[in-house]
Amino acid sequence: MIMKLNITNTLLIALLTGTLAGTSSCDKVDFGTINDNPNQTAVPVTSALLTNAISGIGARSWDAGGLSNLSGYYSQLYTETQYTEASRYAKTTTNWDGVYAGVLYDLQNIINYNSDSKTADLVVENGSNANQIAVARILKAYNFWYLTDLWGDIPYFEALKAQGAIPYDSQELIYADLLKELKEAVDQFDAGAAAKGDILYNGNIAAWKKFGNSIRLLIALQMSKANPTLGKSEFVAALSHPAGVIDENSENAALSYPGGNFLNPVYNYYNVTKRDDLAVTATLLDFLNATGDLRNTKFGGTALNAPSTVGFPYGLTRDNAVAFANTHTNFARPLIAVSTATTAVPVVTAAHVFLARAEAAQLTWTGENVEAMYNAGITASWQQWGINNAGALGDYLAHADVALAGGDVAEKIATQRWIGVYPNGWQAWDITRKTGFPVLSPAPGMPQIPVRLNYGTNEPQLNPENYATAAAKFTANGEANSQYAPVWWDK
Repeated sequence: MIMKLNITNTLLIALLTGTLAGTSSCDKVDFGTINDNPNQTAVPVTSALLTNAISGIGARSWDAGGLSNLSGYYSQLYTETQYTEASRYAKTTTNWDGVYAGVLYDLQNIINYNSDSKTADLVVENGSNANQIAVARILKAYNFWYLTDLWGDIPYFEALKAQGAIPYDSQELIYADLLKELKEAVDQFDAGAAAKGDILYNGNIAAWKKFGNSIRLLIALQMSKANPTLGKSEFVAALSHPAGVIDENSENAALSYPGGNFLNPVYNYYNVTKRDDLAVTATLLDFLNATGDLRNTKFGGTALNAPSTVGFPYGLTRDNAVAFANTHTNFARPLIAVSTATTAVPVVTAAHVFLARAEAAQLTWTGENVEAMYNAGITASWQQWGINNAGALGDYLAHADVALAGGDVAEKIATQRWIGVYPNGWQAWDITRKTGFPVLSPAPGMPQIPVRLNYGTNEPQLNPENYATAAAKFTANGEANSQYAPVWWDK
């Protein structure tokens, strides 16, 4: 069972129609009420800001044609079937402006309104100040983690302050601060009213604490090669926190859609916009098919309730991709077999956490049993996708390419993590870049798989000096701002 983030039409309408209070002043002339907007609320609608910020979290997991799909191409969960430039590593022109100006500014405003003595008493009607701030800090950390893992160094400490050109901060310092923010946020919750507008856990503070600890645990593990000392201490602290971590599917976070104008992105992509240019790779499905993994019937299809286990060869040229599509019309489109207009998209699940715990145990960061955590993660993933066939699961866990007995244990754990985060391309790319597993071949004729997104086209225009400094740091093959220059934790 997935705990869903329910975006209600009422809350979304409130978000779109509610406006935030604005003030203006003039030292010499008093205009009275001439500039007052009679339709403007006097109280900042922090509940609407929170709803909007949470609703955007789905794009971090599966966003057809967006950033998560770029990383999905590079981690070989997906491939293009018609116009194949992105799957073949064309340099991107993608900008991060929408995340900063949208979700992150909404979250920062929640923090500001609840921290400022002039507004704190007003917004308390939307939950205690501490609880609103804690939720916003957790979501800010999650979104900044996403940004820094895609690009590396990004504006962070001075961002969201509206002070002109903003310097880029090193990913190493950002990671340390994200861990601090998550720890403090989880411990900041108080016994007051829960935050309103919470379409993630509906005011369940205990669940928010588990979510925050789980993100902290995953971030700590991502730095296992770059700073194993800090990574280990933070992983252990998150795992042993009294509030706990996500460890059952009833606690999973997933974004659900109400239908109408707010559709599941997979349903919208294939059934509304009528796109048909994405496929699940043969890289993924061939492995699932060969090992008897019944998730192969859930990850892709040709239509609702019509699963397909036919993977599409990865990274083909346009001519070869069109030829394959024409002769294999039953290739698997991502998630289409299981996605309706209102189906939830997973964000952070028990499977993610258990398999991360397996890797941490294999690294001797904890005293947990590696095999127990590994099997628990796979089991949770099968059940998350509605597969409850005990016999098939037992056979799968005993398969030579799956069982930890024999072979490379680190490779098997990483491979199951890569499968377990599906459909989250960003998280899959994190795993393949850090661990090197599963071993992926570049697109045919291409020398290397990208290891970061190059900075978008807006930054050289809007923030030229700071951009130039950051771009020079990511130089590879004689090119600054290269997509082949690794981020800090990619050792």
